[in-house]
Amino acid sequence: MSFHSIYRHGFARVAACVTVASVADPTANAAAILNAARACHQNAAALAVFPELCLSGYAIEDLVMQDPLLDSVERGLATLAEASAELMTVLVIGAPLRFGARIYNCAVVIHRGRILGVVPKTYLPTYREFYEGRHFASGAGMAGLEIAIAQTRAPFGVDLLFEAEDIPGLTVGVEVCEDMWIPVTPASELALAGATVLANLSGSPITIGRARARALLCQSCSARCLAAYVYAAAGDGESTTDLAWDGQTAIFENGVLLAEGERFRRGGQITFADVDLDLLRQERVSMGTFDDNRREIGTRGGSFRRTAFSLRPPTADIGLIRSVERFPFVPSDETRLAQDCYEAYNIQVAGLVQRLQATGTKRVVIGVSGGLDSTHALIVAAKAIDLLGLPRSNVLAYTLPGFATGSQSKSYALALMKALHVSAHELDIRPTATQMLKELGHPFGRGEPVYDITFENVQAGLRTDYLFRLANYHGGIVIGTGDLSELALGWCTYGVGDQMSHYNVNAGVPKTLIQHLIRWVIVSQQFAPEVGDTLGAILAAEISPELVPAAAGEKPQSTEAAIGPYELQDFNLFYTLRYGFRPSKIAFLAWHAWKDGAAGQWPPGFPADQRRAYGLAEIRHWLEVFLRRFFAFSQFKRSALPNGPKVSAGGSLSPRGDWRAPSDGNAAAWLEDLQRNVPPP
Repeated sequence: MSFHSIYRHGFARVAACVTVASVADPTANAAAILNAARACHQNAAALAVFPELCLSGYAIEDLVMQDPLLDSVERGLATLAEASAELMTVLVIGAPLRFGARIYNCAVVIHRGRILGVVPKTYLPTYREFYEGRHFASGAGMAGLEIAIAQTRAPFGVDLLFEAEDIPGLTVGVEVCEDMWIPVTPASELALAGATVLANLSGSPITIGRARARALLCQSCSARCLAAYVYAAAGDGESTTDLAWDGQTAIFENGVLLAEGERFRRGGQITFADVDLDLLRQERVSMGTFDDNRREIGTRGGSFRRTAFSLRPPTADIGLIRSVERFPFVPSDETRLAQDCYEAYNIQVAGLVQRLQATGTKRVVIGVSGGLDSTHALIVAAKAIDLLGLPRSNVLAYTLPGFATGSQSKSYALALMKALHVSAHELDIRPTATQMLKELGHPFGRGEPVYDITFENVQAGLRTDYLFRLANYHGGIVIGTGDLSELALGWCTYGVGDQMSHYNVNAGVPKTLIQHLIRWVIVSQQFAPEVGDTLGAILAAEISPELVPAAAGEKPQSTEAAIGPYELQDFNLFYTLRYGFRPSKIAFLAWHAWKDGAAGQWPPGFPADQRRAYGLAEIRHWLEVFLRRFFAFSQFKRSALPNGPKVSAGGSLSPRGDWRAPSDGNAAAWLEDLQRNVPPP
């Protein structure tokens, strides 16, 4: 199977379909359903969900009890089953069916020429505009049965799951309309029994506000059940004797809306989305309470009947019908980004306020380089001191120039300190660093231009050493500035270095989010205008550790040239930390997110001249760098992290929080997956 096929990477395409209904005309309805089913097949959909009673029409009242209509329904199902032989798509179709002495409102599941099973509706609304109890029997408690239908026999009952043999994790459970409006839904039990994709065939006439209620129920069910939820409601063509229909379609995954169709659309519609079965499986594995709930409520999971089918999906690239954020820590939606930044900033500030209150500390000590991380930590510290009612002078800010400190970054640091009215100091570390290098016998101490790791870490270590001693001297605590991305990549100096502090406000914030947090601080006017002007200038500068001197005409030392673009490495971090995805899947997602700089949405305010694109070869290269640094190199630094608040739902790297790993681990398994499953350049 091609690397570019979604079915190789744990996705399955699903469809919510609304056909134009023909009232009480199963032959016409079957033809419309078949046309939609063929379109789903052409689009390589694994599953297509149609509305409730779509084969007969929902609002046909007592006509549903007439034998000619029911006979026609069975002929329509036989036609659909026969025609489906050449289709890969599993069809879930609503139909009234006779069973025993009653009629049931059913979902009929059809695939490749056979009826896989029939699920009767359990909860029949018989209130306000609904009269289903007049016509149908409830399927409650019906299990282990068979129904004779369309010249065959098929499993019948509410105990059915439909499981793909060749698509790991694709197990379909079905409920019908009202089944989702009750306190304990059939979908809940289906999910606990193993269903990852839940289908709801709905009639549901439209009234003011009902579409919102349906969406909330679908979203809630997908979130609680850690499942995908595919919803299709009756639409155009249904009888409007006393009701109207909007044809609502929606597809949710773990509480996230993947796709929705246009309501009140004439002519029917098909809404597609690619659901991530790996994501759902990983969520269920990591959230142990999901399985605890299964065992606690005594689900019939072991007694569910599983009907197997072979999907045989296409092996080539069929695209990806799914939005993949370039910046998974940074939403491209303006309202969501503003909310995220508000919460992230205030989490950081609240964490520091509590730490200062708990320790009775009145002063904070912070090193300010003029770069993004220390800039953001400084404005967090300033706000925390404000909230405690203390003077800004209690923020003891130091710029500590070394051998490669640029005049621009130093000027930014000093300008920001001045604009914030904190206690500003400059402490030149070069004399002490030179002395230490001499005592170490390092070539630089003899005047030779040797800029190795010792040369770099002497500077980083001295800065931290000075800050800790200054904190001792002034009765304060050292505020850490290193961010989540640097911790992931091990881009920090261990122990007596920027890995250490008394409290690190940035430990839970990835580099890509810090840029937007600073923009949010500017736009939301958290500080005076002159502070915003300086923050804007700092945002525009290139990220550099400024530890190695640059010769005349050379560009300053670049962090991203060494460890990779933070925008890619944060992408890799998110899907590794939050979901535990395989490297090959992360590469697949990154390629879709980053292959075209002109496509898709960028976060609000993102500079146009920085909107880059990456090919698969670049993505693979930097992912390999990430895997080696994250799994094989830098865990020992994270195992000894100081305290700091978790900020993002994407996770933290605290050994007391989201991520626990051995300091002497290795990256072999992850590198093997990358090398085996991602095409080399």
